[in-house]
This record gives sequence, C-alpha cells and structure tokens, in this order.
Amino acid sequence: MLGTLAAIIAFTTVVFAFVMDYLGVFDLYYLVAIVAGFNILQWLLAPYLINMLYHVREADPAVHADLYYTVKKLASRAGLPTPKLMIADVPFPNAFAYGSPLTGNMVAVTQGLLDVLDEEEIEAVIGHELGHLKHRDVQVMMLLSMLPSVFYLIARSAFYTSGGRREREEGLGLIGVISLIAYWVLSLMILHFSRLREYYADEFSVSLAPTRREGARRLAEALAKIEAYTARLKVAGAFTSPPGFKALLISDPDSAISDARALSGRDWELVERISRREVSLIERVFELFSTHPNIVKRIRRLKEIASG
Repeated sequence: MLGTLAAIIAFTTVVFAFVMDYLGVFDLYYLVAIVAGFNILQWLLAPYLINMLYHVREADPAVHADLYYTVKKLASRAGLPTPKLMIADVPFPNAFAYGSPLTGNMVAVTQGLLDVLDEEEIEAVIGHELGHLKHRDVQVMMLLSMLPSVFYLIARSAFYTSGGRREREEGLGLIGVISLIAYWVLSLMILHFSRLREYYADEFSVSLAPTRREGARRLAEALAKIEAYTARLKVAGAFTSPPGFKALLISDPDSAISDARALSGRDWELVERISRREVSLIERVFELFSTHPNIVKRIRRLKEIASG
C-alpha cells in the first residue's frame, strides 16, 4: 500500500513540475486552490448527503442494544473512540464508515445486512468498517481524489485556450494531452489504492476476532452472503445501485455476481462455491476500474487465512 501511495505522489510531482514550468506557478496554484476548496467542502458536507441518499438514521439504543455493545467492544479493541451507530433503511446488505469534523465518525449498517447476517458475521463487517476509520481511509481518499481533478481542469483549460502565437498554441495542446493522460493514469492508480485499502480493512477485521482463523471465516461468510443476496435483489429488480459513494461500502453492489441461482447455499458452503469460481478476463479488466477487489480473489484470500 505504501508503495502505491509513493508512486501516486511521485507521478503527480513529476507532472506538476512539468506543467508549472510551462504555465507558471500562479495559474496552477489557482486551479489547485479551486479543487482543494471544492473537495474540502464536499468532505465536510458529504455525511449529510449520504444520510439523505441512503435513508440513514441514528440507531435506537433500546432497539439495537446488542449492536451498540458490539460496536463499543470492537472500537475498544481497535483503540478507537466509539463511532456513532447508524442504520440505513435500504434492502441490500452492506455497511460503510464515514464522517467529517462536523459530524464525527459514523458506522452505518443497512437493514438488509441485519436481516441477512448472523451476529458473528455482523461483528466481522463492523470490524472491517472500523479498519477504515483506524486507517483514516475517508481522509486519505479525499486528498488523493483531488489530484485527478486538478489535471482534468488543466487539460480542459489548455484545450479551450485560444489566441496567441502558434508556438504557444502547440505548447498548450501538449500540456492538455499530458494532463489528460495524467488524469487517467492517476484515476487508475487511485482505484488500485482503494482496492488495497479494502484488503487492509479485511485484515484489520480478522485481527479483532478471538483468532485469525475465526475472524477470516466470519468475514468470508459475511462477504459471500452479502454478494449472494445482493445478486438476488439485482436479478429480481428489487433495487438499483445508489448513486455515488460506492467506495464507502464493504462490497460494491454493482459488482455482485449476476447468476444468483449459482449462489444457493449457506455460510461456508457459499464461501467454497464462490472461491472455486474462475475469474474471467473481462472481470479482471473490470476490476481495474472498480473501487473494490474482485470478490472471488477477496474471499480466496480470507479462506487461506481461515484454513491456516
């Protein structure tokens, strides 16, 4: 993960240096300030938008006493202040961690998750979300997401600038092409970094369990059931994926395995079936553009830990 982050920073620095040398410091800093200001505002206000999109409410301590205890217990093990427990009134099983200085940290579980998973599996999912909070993934991904935006604005500005000498026109065109390439490369690198963060959150969840084998088994079963039930809902047309914020979720609903009938089964049997499935070339390509690792690869990794 650190290698990927270093590569993103190094690549960004090189392209910034080239662009600054041509355009001048003032123009570039102006663009950076605009993007930074917009992203910081988005970060501060995003929890309110998420609550609206996912129909999130704060959990009732009387109704969800066991869930409150689980969050408090795991947060204590993780060395974290206990985040607010939220319930998202949506049918698909999932969970996400989010927050900002205006709201504090929050962990939300969907009603679908509470309906589908058992107590141990829910605990594994919450451990995963606490891993995101422990690693400050919301803040890190917010900062990284600024970089492609800056290069996109540079490319757009360069392509639409007219007038002046021919040599300068050609130079601006070159800046535009380089910035556009930087935008796409950085976007792919940040998606790869996001997938790594999911693996690290999985590992963190495993570490919070009584044993690593038990933690891996619980999380693998939880992910398998989330994937299976999400697929069934999608096939039945029970819901459409909510707009945006997919990176927050423990499992990408748009990547659910389409053939829900092949996922019939319970708990570890379901894990075995998913882990034996071949990952096609198309799925490997799609993974490059996803915020989450391919579910088959992810479950295989947990299965290896569970089997020792």
